[in-house]
Amino acid sequence: MQASAVTQEPSSGLDLLCKFGYLSFDSNFSSRGFGQLCLPHSSSSCGAKFGVTFPGEPKFVGSLKIGKTAAKVQGIGNQFNRFIRLNCERIPIGFASVSSVQKPFDECEFQCGESHGLRLLGAETPKKVLILMSDTGGGHRASAEAIKAAFNLEFGDEYQVYVTDLWSDHTPWPFNQLPRTYNFLVKHGTLWKMTFYGTAPRLVHQPHFAATSTFIAREVAKGLMKYQPDIIISAHPLMQHVPLRILRAKGLLKKIVFTTVITDLSTCHPTWFHKLVTRCYCPTAEVAQRASKAGLKPSQIRVYGLPVRPSFVNPVRPKEELRREFGMDEELPAVLLMGGGEGMGPIEATARALGDLLYDENMGGPIGQVLIICGRNKKLASKLQSINWRIPVQIEGFVTKMEDCMGACDCIITKAGPGTIAEAMIRGLPIILNDYIAGQEAGNVPYVVENGAGKFSKSPKEIANIVAQWFGPKADELKSMSQNALKLARPDAVFKIVHDLHELVRQRSMLPQYACAS
Repeated sequence: MQASAVTQEPSSGLDLLCKFGYLSFDSNFSSRGFGQLCLPHSSSSCGAKFGVTFPGEPKFVGSLKIGKTAAKVQGIGNQFNRFIRLNCERIPIGFASVSSVQKPFDECEFQCGESHGLRLLGAETPKKVLILMSDTGGGHRASAEAIKAAFNLEFGDEYQVYVTDLWSDHTPWPFNQLPRTYNFLVKHGTLWKMTFYGTAPRLVHQPHFAATSTFIAREVAKGLMKYQPDIIISAHPLMQHVPLRILRAKGLLKKIVFTTVITDLSTCHPTWFHKLVTRCYCPTAEVAQRASKAGLKPSQIRVYGLPVRPSFVNPVRPKEELRREFGMDEELPAVLLMGGGEGMGPIEATARALGDLLYDENMGGPIGQVLIICGRNKKLASKLQSINWRIPVQIEGFVTKMEDCMGACDCIITKAGPGTIAEAMIRGLPIILNDYIAGQEAGNVPYVVENGAGKFSKSPKEIANIVAQWFGPKADELKSMSQNALKLARPDAVFKIVHDLHELVRQRSMLPQYACAS
């Protein structure tokens, strides 16, 4: 197989060995790429980076500048070699992050998988799409499910689409505790802020991924082999680095389309960006600029918008019809109050404030109404239902047709989740943001406010006052913000993404392929 010219990512080897204090390196050594593991199919010059020897392979020459403690250096090197072989060669047949011997039809074994079936050239078999995500917040799964639904609508049986939480389902403990860890950190905002910004520099997260891949490559390889994908889509910032290391090691980067779909609108974490992806789908021009600064080429970057449920592309049903279905007043303007899938945030306080300010004492009646989405928070829903409201208030639990909820209302109160913001803009709803998660959601606030599509406040009374003004003397401002929201909307983003993916697969299918034998 032709040698790959791809530059390996630096690992944490230099940092770990330096901390032991055993070695003496010259000042330029780190910049020359120490710690780059010499994987199969890589250039022979890679071996010059580090003295790792595998059975049946040419011995690689080290470029270490060894001090007086040569014996200790040699001992550490031998231990490191054994450690790499132990953790990297025990990958299932047909898919190893590091293998010592080149095997015939290696890539074909990966594509045929455990069944060892027969893949005939030109056979009409469905292409397989694997979407990698993690339930660290609801946005990643929502975008993954949107892409899956769009594939089914546009291409039917041409594609089989799978969505998996790579960390929870295919990594050992403690790595499979990622969603729980995230939820804990987010509840303690200062910890999450430290984590987000502390891991942003490449000098921090690249060695971390290099070290992590040593422990989880075997299980991740099993997980990827289980699905035999033609396309891999990462919808999470932590789903690029380890899978790409494995694919690169097996020389499969030219056979499998690997793409990233970024689900943050502005201040996204740098781990979203990897130079080896085929495509990086960005929701906004600002994210595209970040991708470019991270080293991605213009040919890798596409700005299509954030993928949301395909149902949002359907024509909007009349408000009166939707309001009848929800049991709402057909004439009064309505505000949608959301707290996410778990019904979190100051929903009760905001609802009570709205109940007071949307009631006109002079008129002796309401000037607006509220539709509240409590999600899975049954306790909150029960408490709200027990209140004696002076205005029309409709309380819903977990809903699946969010497009209908938004279509029945005139504005929305929510936290700064990117998915909800994108959906609200498609429906032309002015947005009042009442909270955000530090880091990835911080930039969503100025994105909404500076584009004239909404306002931000954490005060329930101030929020209720804004709505009362919109439903009264400032109705023109409400209309103007609705138009601005529609200008930012990208309802066809998910369809553009799947059609571009389809074209990438078509181009790859024109490349020479191997035929697998059982």
